[in-house]
Amino acid sequence: MPQNILPWVWVAWLASWWVVAFWSDRGAKRLNAKAELLYRLPTLVAVLLLFGVVRWSGDPVWLRTPRHPGIAWTLIGLTIAGLAFTWWARIHLGRLWSATVTRKKDHHIVDTGPYRLVRHPIYTGILLAAFASACMRGTALAAIGFLVLVISFYIKARIEERFLRAELGHDAYDAYARRTPMLVPFVGRSRASASV
Repeated sequence: MPQNILPWVWVAWLASWWVVAFWSDRGAKRLNAKAELLYRLPTLVAVLLLFGVVRWSGDPVWLRTPRHPGIAWTLIGLTIAGLAFTWWARIHLGRLWSATVTRKKDHHIVDTGPYRLVRHPIYTGILLAAFASACMRGTALAAIGFLVLVISFYIKARIEERFLRAELGHDAYDAYARRTPMLVPFVGRSRASASV
């Protein structure tokens, strides 16, 4: 059954993601750990809700369609597509990737490949996969978990962009932000002059 496959898709992605964590240059400068709590704590809450670690006996099922095999397999496909998008971005980013908000030696703005579509394609891919997973679970807590994850990634993206503007130069980053949406491909362009 597709519902039984979904957790294994996430486990395989997460395991592969951390196995290649060594494939990254050391950071030259990192955001302080206290600032990282602004997005790390909501992300943890989102994961606990989204994947049913936190349960509530009265958690209503709001979406029954995943019980239809065609829809369930479509949601599995969307999850895999989202996670594949994260891998495209990570491979394209190469040794500049980091799990934290960090500037690497010889850091520069990457604006090709998936970074031409959105400024944060790893977040975009995870959000697509999380949306499909929330629909697969179909519960209110899963939906809330997805919404908390959206907020968490938006906060992290804003913090990361503020950091990169300061480290790489406002003009260069603003030019990139003007032509590339933050998280949703093909939907509007950012106002680079907006404070982050």
